[in-house]
Amino acid sequence: MSDSPSTGTSAVRQIAKAAGTVMVAFLIGNLIGLLRGVVIANAFGTSGEYDSFSAANRLTETLYNLMAGGALGSAFIPTFIGLLTKDDRNGAWKLASSITNLLILVLSGVAILMAIFAPFVVRYGLFIINPAENLEEQTLTVTLLRIMLPSIAVFGLSGLVIGILNSHQKFWLPAIAPAMYSIGIIIGVIFFPHTWGIYRLAWGALFGSFLHLLIQLPALIKLPERKYSLTLGRGNPAVRTVLRLMGPRIFGVAVVQLNFIVNTIIALSLPEGSVSSISFAFAIMLMPQAAIAQSIAIASLPTFSAQAAQNKLDEMRSSLVSSLRGVLLLALPASLGLILLRVPLIQFMYERGEFTAQSTQMVAWALLFYAAGLVGHSVVEVISRAFYAVNNTRTPVIIGAIAMTINLALSLILSHWFGVMGLMPHGGLALANAVATALEMVALIVMMRKRLNGLEGKRLWQAVGQSAIGTIVMSGLVVLFLQYTPNLSALVRTVGGGVIGVGAYSVVMLALKTPEISQV
Repeated sequence: MSDSPSTGTSAVRQIAKAAGTVMVAFLIGNLIGLLRGVVIANAFGTSGEYDSFSAANRLTETLYNLMAGGALGSAFIPTFIGLLTKDDRNGAWKLASSITNLLILVLSGVAILMAIFAPFVVRYGLFIINPAENLEEQTLTVTLLRIMLPSIAVFGLSGLVIGILNSHQKFWLPAIAPAMYSIGIIIGVIFFPHTWGIYRLAWGALFGSFLHLLIQLPALIKLPERKYSLTLGRGNPAVRTVLRLMGPRIFGVAVVQLNFIVNTIIALSLPEGSVSSISFAFAIMLMPQAAIAQSIAIASLPTFSAQAAQNKLDEMRSSLVSSLRGVLLLALPASLGLILLRVPLIQFMYERGEFTAQSTQMVAWALLFYAAGLVGHSVVEVISRAFYAVNNTRTPVIIGAIAMTINLALSLILSHWFGVMGLMPHGGLALANAVATALEMVALIVMMRKRLNGLEGKRLWQAVGQSAIGTIVMSGLVVLFLQYTPNLSALVRTVGGGVIGVGAYSVVMLALKTPEISQV
């Protein structure tokens, strides 16, 4: 495998370099995703039509994540890298070919079956609460779902290509692929006939899924000794290993997706716009989460896997701790900054056209609680990769299943309590997610600490302390700025608050001589 880490220091440097590449790509993707959100909000706001699209999109995402998605990547990459580490490129490409062919067969079959039974799934799956009501919304959801179903097979293949490229330390095109998906949606909303209404959003999403795959093909074609075989891998032990590792992960993904579906079902029973509001808010929270945590997690998994394959657990521990420090130093200020600037940010991003001031308040209410869970989401992204690298998909799945069960229970309880207290009930769904993810983070850290005989707690707590000091200073200055600028535009308040926050935090980190600042 190219650029295989030889020492702990070089491995950390390699992760940092790769994470920087992914982070830049994700930042570009976030900007394009921001434009996508603006275009969608301007066209559809938090309408019932967009509720239908969000529900249909949730089902396609569920199918993809359940059948492939993270389950495939967490099982395929460590196995594929294990073969590359042993210089068995022929075996590695036979594995890739087998998984490709299996994906095409399985995902295509699932898409066809789902298209046939879509009315039943939508009526008794998403609209199980008061199924006799909102029949027009149900019919629209079915049609949108059928349009977008082919995307699950396309995303499945694209996800496999991402795994192959990341295993070869190729990160740029896979990381920029989500931006292409956003571009497809933007093209659909702006350039497809406006008489199509919400359907142009669904067709744009399908078009974007193809762009997501196609952008990566040039890098795939250039890989050394690339070879495709028409095989399903019967009798191939590597294929059996991938399928065995996928088993627990599929169960875990099923629990997570069930949680999302239940949240959607609950939100559909709440006031109109609740589904759209949590969708917009969660998407905003995912922007810093992707730039911070996913970039580090994606960059670290190949290195973790190589270190685990060579039984260099001490080096892996050092790499993991360095990655977690980076996440903590970035996620904590991002969380508080998002909480403080959420209203002007949403006003600047979305408040125009069909997206009203009431829409801003609904999205901001959900974002308040989602942003509080940013640190938990970010740490889970990275530390779960360490479990996958040592071929342990069972532990994070069990912990994740418990956390999501708690999430489901809290979603029902908190949304009801919020309503009783006169608060917008969809905020309870976001708070439940934040609490459950925090508990999941703590449990994963404890279990990984046992697996690696420690996690250099002093270094991690040092990062927490330094980040807390910087975040307190940053938050104080941002609050003062917002208090003295109530009449300025949302753009000025968002950008000004962001610049002040980033500047203040950076100065504090420099004063505390935080090592990661010089690396950045």
